[in-house]
Amino acid sequence: MPEQEQILDYKKLKFKCGLEIHQQLDADNKKLFCDCPALLRQDKADYIVQRKLHAVAGEEGSVDLAAQYQSRLDKEFFYEGYNDTTCLVELDEEPPHEINEDALKIALQIALLMNMKIQPITQVMRKTVIDGSNTGGFQRTTLIARDGFVETEEGKFGITFLYLEEDAARIISREKNKETYRLDRLGIPLVEVVTEPDIKTSKQAQKVALKIGEILRSCKVKRGIGTIRQDVSVSINNGNRVEIKGAQDIDLLPTIVEKEVQRQEKEKNVKAEVRNALPNGETEFLRPMPGSARMYPETDLFLLKISRDLINEVKKTLPKLRKEVEEELMVKGLNHEMIKLLFKENAVEDFKEFLKILDKPQLIAKILLVLPKEIASHEKLSDERINELLSKDILSDVILAVKKKKISESQIKEVLEKIAKGEELGEAIKFEKKETGEIEEKIAKIIKEKPGLSANAYMGLVMKEVHGISGKEAMEIIGKWVK
Repeated sequence: MPEQEQILDYKKLKFKCGLEIHQQLDADNKKLFCDCPALLRQDKADYIVQRKLHAVAGEEGSVDLAAQYQSRLDKEFFYEGYNDTTCLVELDEEPPHEINEDALKIALQIALLMNMKIQPITQVMRKTVIDGSNTGGFQRTTLIARDGFVETEEGKFGITFLYLEEDAARIISREKNKETYRLDRLGIPLVEVVTEPDIKTSKQAQKVALKIGEILRSCKVKRGIGTIRQDVSVSINNGNRVEIKGAQDIDLLPTIVEKEVQRQEKEKNVKAEVRNALPNGETEFLRPMPGSARMYPETDLFLLKISRDLINEVKKTLPKLRKEVEEELMVKGLNHEMIKLLFKENAVEDFKEFLKILDKPQLIAKILLVLPKEIASHEKLSDERINELLSKDILSDVILAVKKKKISESQIKEVLEKIAKGEELGEAIKFEKKETGEIEEKIAKIIKEKPGLSANAYMGLVMKEVHGISGKEAMEIIGKWVK
């Protein structure tokens, strides 16, 4: 337990805390309101457009305070786009298309796993955002579900809302009155999970975030830096709520909460505002707290109807949580490190598919996770290149060749090496049948050169140095020499 938490009396301070977690979805690799690929690019943009953004009144007829603040900064915004992966929707020159159905289904899965009530009819809304991260000065968002909960070892914690929305443009550079964004990220579908403010301690905040993260990662979501973003809200003594952006580091989260409580204790007259998390856990002012005045309906889209049939369809495809999958993999004989690597490489489903071809879990895990990396390292190939050369289809065909006894298990690495060097699969799996006498002679030489080892030790040496022989054949020959 952190030293700071031992000092803070959260109950006496009337501490309230809630989380907002934003997670990008892997929805057919398409954006939420158009068919552009959800792909981040590093090459030079084909064109740049320039914009000035202005605050507009929301549905209630007033202008949001945060929008007014951003408008007064009087900045110019530049947006980088590509001819083949950016369309007029991102540029706000064309109405949005119908919502991405795959993204909607993933959002519904998440809502059901969080025990939430699905909205049968909902409205896509425009949320005023004029900090430059959206070309139109707003973000499209829609309420999918509400009033759910997640369970941890410390009990149930409420989930207030689940929104499906489009991600913002990606910041490239900032100057005093000029900011440049790239449109590749704008429109990637994401969900926003909003918890109830019923978290009672900084450690509870961490545990709830971990539980929500486990649920999100069980569904089709994007992985890697920038694909998940986390905000935390804190108030004490029934005072104003402060929202802290950029609290992604799960290990730093308790410290961020604790330092914000201490800051609010000292300031007494705490303003409702948005602050930015710093690497040391402290925060700095970012902008005033936005309110309901920034929301107004998206008039270019019809009401979104979520039918009972669609919900029932999604229920049939609910994924298992990571903990359940880990237990199943352990039963199959995989160790913790191999299971961790399967999740890290997002390869659990591939592992299950390959296992249907050949029911040898340890061997499948080695083919999927270990051998390609070893070959890439030896041949000095990038991850992208080895994944291209040893694609999932190629690995599947090699595993099938083992099942049909076209190659032995000991020949798998050699086959993959040949393919990585450019050979076709059909040629790579061709091996000359060695005469039994020649093989026995090689094995006898290995045993004579290193006398006194166990049969298993000789087995390892033989499989490394003698190609074109199965493990069973090798052990039979070793058995003639080692009793």
